[in-house]
Amino acid sequence: MSTTNGSIAPGASRTTLAPPATNTTRPRSTGLIPTNNVTTKEGVTVRTRIDPTLTVDDVVRQLCVNLKVTEPSSNFALRDKDTDELVVNENLRKKIKNKANLKLVNSPNIEAAEIVQKLLVRDERTCKMALWSLKKFIREEKFAQEFLSHGGLAELAQIICTEHGNTLAYALEAMHNLMDLDYGWSTLDNTFVFKVVQILSSPNSLINVCRPATAILKKLVEADPMNAPGPLIASSSRAPPVAPPGSVYRYGFQIVFQQMRREKGSLETVVNRLGSADTAMILHSMMLINSLLSHVNDTEWDEFISELERLNVRKAVIRLMSSHNIDDLTSSILDFQANIVRVTYRKKSTLVEPEVEPLHESALEYIWHCSKVQEERDSDGEVLKWQKLGFLSENLVHEFQEVGELGLDCLRNFVADDPDLFSKVILEQLSRPVDRRCPIARASNEIVELLAEHWMIFAPAYSTSTTYQPFFLNFYRVHALATQFFLRMWNESGSAAGDFSRIVALARSQVKVALQRENMKPWHEVEHDFLDCEYRAVRDRQMQELEAEDDLLSKVPVRNLKEKITRESAEFVRQQRIQCLFQGAWFVNGIPTPANGPSRRPNGHWRFIRLVWIYCVLPEDNGLKYLHYVDSAVQFAVRNGLEDLPERIEIAAITQIATGTCASPPNNLRDHLDLSPPSNLTPSPLSFSLLTATEGSLADQIASDQLRWADWTDGLNMLRRDSGHVTSDETAGYIKALTEIGLKIKLLDLSGEKVDIPSGLVAGPPPSNTDFFFSDLI
Repeated sequence: MSTTNGSIAPGASRTTLAPPATNTTRPRSTGLIPTNNVTTKEGVTVRTRIDPTLTVDDVVRQLCVNLKVTEPSSNFALRDKDTDELVVNENLRKKIKNKANLKLVNSPNIEAAEIVQKLLVRDERTCKMALWSLKKFIREEKFAQEFLSHGGLAELAQIICTEHGNTLAYALEAMHNLMDLDYGWSTLDNTFVFKVVQILSSPNSLINVCRPATAILKKLVEADPMNAPGPLIASSSRAPPVAPPGSVYRYGFQIVFQQMRREKGSLETVVNRLGSADTAMILHSMMLINSLLSHVNDTEWDEFISELERLNVRKAVIRLMSSHNIDDLTSSILDFQANIVRVTYRKKSTLVEPEVEPLHESALEYIWHCSKVQEERDSDGEVLKWQKLGFLSENLVHEFQEVGELGLDCLRNFVADDPDLFSKVILEQLSRPVDRRCPIARASNEIVELLAEHWMIFAPAYSTSTTYQPFFLNFYRVHALATQFFLRMWNESGSAAGDFSRIVALARSQVKVALQRENMKPWHEVEHDFLDCEYRAVRDRQMQELEAEDDLLSKVPVRNLKEKITRESAEFVRQQRIQCLFQGAWFVNGIPTPANGPSRRPNGHWRFIRLVWIYCVLPEDNGLKYLHYVDSAVQFAVRNGLEDLPERIEIAAITQIATGTCASPPNNLRDHLDLSPPSNLTPSPLSFSLLTATEGSLADQIASDQLRWADWTDGLNMLRRDSGHVTSDETAGYIKALTEIGLKIKLLDLSGEKVDIPSGLVAGPPPSNTDFFFSDLI
């Protein structure tokens, strides 16, 4: 290779250097066009032509030979001069094609060893500069492996345990970035976890310290053995399975929550930061709460949920819903909403057993005490206690069977709102003839069922709402208003015992009206609809509704059937959406609007993306899910497999699927990606971005139509571990339509056979003789 005229002799090196440009010497023509500028460690910039068929190691080796570098080429690497991105085999062609400015720097093994040595010095300035570089380079797998092999993890953890201020902030950011890898940090012990909890909880911690500390706890919560790819190891017949030795999936909810228990007020601090003025701090706190809710185990479930309710986390999230300037929180708020659906479903499915569960016994004792009613005995000597509050029997397990612990909580909250009023209402009803009394307890449980039906609390895994539901998060207050409505309708209509189902129908109609347009309606209008409406107006409206819809749908067996079909429909749509991701699709590469910050510039106007799910075929893939993609100036037929899709994004790295975030590139930018976009771009309603907590946007795409946008935004949301919500009205509409069609088909089958559907099922007495059960078998 010649370094004076750039000519290449037969068999010579395929990386060619042109001489450095100076003010006095004009380089002679080489006949070959340089592809990239490379800056050496001494600051000299040379023009090079790099053969894209070479490996990065070969390119570096030939550069060292041509530049007469005496050190081994293994001590050097190439980085993008503008972004500091390490050049590897996977992105070399892209760098050549984009004519990126490169620089010759220390290799990852040299850089990692130097940084570890600087961390050992403990000089504040030196340490701070080393951590600043570390938090950037630790994302690179080659660097991370070298850093770990030099004992860097222990030094980094020690700095986190001893330093403060910006040094601590840089160290925490570096640790958080390291934890994006699925290996290498499994030796972090409970002492480290507790220190991070203390940092997060300290009132003196800077906001740039609290953000990465919160993100680290989220990573630890999600490093649950149950999330580990590949097979788990059974520890015993009773204990939960554990991850293999050395796996980072050894932490989880229990480890983190135990340390949060030790630091008094830590969970309260996280909830309080939902009111922070810093949007990023709110987002990190919201994501930690969602992770805790998604991974809470059965052992700590009651304690954790009770603590969250005591801290009024729902109220804090409702306030966020009304903060219209925090658009990037939408996905996290909907995730929280979906988590509360799961919490509500679990409560509704948990039996009330006062003889087994002390919390249930305590709640019932409180309700009874506030009623100020005395026990009595009937003519047969049986105790009459709970029937005096409106239950049908003294068997509370049976009375709460349909609404479970949720029904008990709602009744207790209804009593706690105004104990004197509750006592007054109960005593007033007891003063009436038996057939004229309003059964308050039964009414409370019926309202719980109506609200669960309205908000579709049918399944633990799905929430089909695509909008905010602040009234759902206010479940107990809505229940109290609706119960008061039930009592008022009973009194105003002069109802008797046989009219109970009629008042239930009125309440169902009013719930539908009062809770409509939930994401836009102010709370005072809900109160007005329940507390100030007149019986005659409600009854007239209900009659009109009954003319349009047969009351068959209100019967219990049909409602149970609808719950089952809803679950099946949601799972069917989920599978369909994910299949669309497996097939892949073309998208326009969008330009983020200024409000959504910078993103990675694409290499073409179009991008083809396909989901690839690797089931532990290779050790380094860990059974993870990836979005493989290719950028292109034109669309082309993409082959099956990965040959045409060199780039990839790990699904686990995505923390949010944001919508309406980017605009179509203007015509003058489509072929000139080096130009800066204008600042007045309008976001496309068909756009979405794949965001991370620290790197910003991984992709900014615009779908060709509404259906493709719905397929991909909901499909990606359904792939995320801690998410259950859907984004688009299309998906919610499909689930609703499939449910309605399935329900109609089932009802047509029943009506075709002229089967009378009862309002409820009552088991008769057992047969006196059971011999006939065995007669055919003898």
